[in-house]
Amino acid sequence: MAATFDSIIQQLKKSQYAPVYFLQGEETYFIDRISDHIEANALEESQKGFNQMVIYGKDAEVSTVINNARRFPMMSDRQVVIVKEAQEIKDLNQEKGASLLINYLENPQPSTILVFCHKYKTIDKRKKVGKLIDSTTVNLVTKKLYDNQLPDFVRSYFSEKDFEATPKSIQMIADSIGNNLTRITNEIDKLLTNFAEKTKIEDAHVNKYIGISKEYNVFELQKALSFKQVLKANQIINYFEANPKSNPTILVISNLFAYFNKLLLVHGVLAKNRGANNNEIAATIGVNPYFVKEYMSAVKNYPLGKVIANISFIRDVDMKLKGLGASGSQSEGSIMKELIFKILH
Repeated sequence: MAATFDSIIQQLKKSQYAPVYFLQGEETYFIDRISDHIEANALEESQKGFNQMVIYGKDAEVSTVINNARRFPMMSDRQVVIVKEAQEIKDLNQEKGASLLINYLENPQPSTILVFCHKYKTIDKRKKVGKLIDSTTVNLVTKKLYDNQLPDFVRSYFSEKDFEATPKSIQMIADSIGNNLTRITNEIDKLLTNFAEKTKIEDAHVNKYIGISKEYNVFELQKALSFKQVLKANQIINYFEANPKSNPTILVISNLFAYFNKLLLVHGVLAKNRGANNNEIAATIGVNPYFVKEYMSAVKNYPLGKVIANISFIRDVDMKLKGLGASGSQSEGSIMKELIFKILH
């Protein structure tokens, strides 16, 4: 049965386990979190030696998995079988392997917790095995988060760790790291090790412990562009050119594209309702109401036609950075300086 990450974690924290978990899809962070929780908590340490097995898909066939799942636990009420990289199982998508899995799903071993970690892709739900996975297992299908979903993820992760963070610090992390959830959580964990007591996380803490420059980051570039601060925007882009490892061009482009798309949405909201309040606008573009003032200033500085033109400029630069239409002598730095000029003028 289809499930969400939160619902699965809530059940696991109550020690309520299902016979089969099929965790599949693009976002590997959620798959790993669930698998790691089961691996760490489903059995007592003294029981794991005989009753917990990790199988790697590239080294196994479906029969290997099923034979281990059919075993009975030793001196324990249950056993755990975790299949990592299950998408690599040689015969999973072949008739013989699919048939073996179907037979197991129709009659799973009640004393086994069987976990499939099927990353980056999903099983075809039109096939019988896909339909059975959907109807008989705890089936999680993960997708990459959109950029506008990242602040909520960052906020919820801080909350999970019993910390509160300011809207600006949350947005800085989301904008500067991108949608690699594993890296985001690792950076937050690294930041939180510096606090023995619960502390409200401010942007100064993010600057200091995650290493995002207070003045020269994507967040501040967007702000400079919003208020048409020409000097500040050029200072930041020059800093990016001098520090490419800390400010990957592809991440900068991705954030600028997302930013101007949000401005497009704001124009759309205001076209329908000139009296739209901050909460309505914030909900539409997926940001904290704290930032709406900045977006409203940007809307005044960038009429609808200019926003559309800027999105086109950003797309052109994205193509150039991928080797399409760029002069052989043109560096990434010069391409970005040209882009910032076009955006501002």
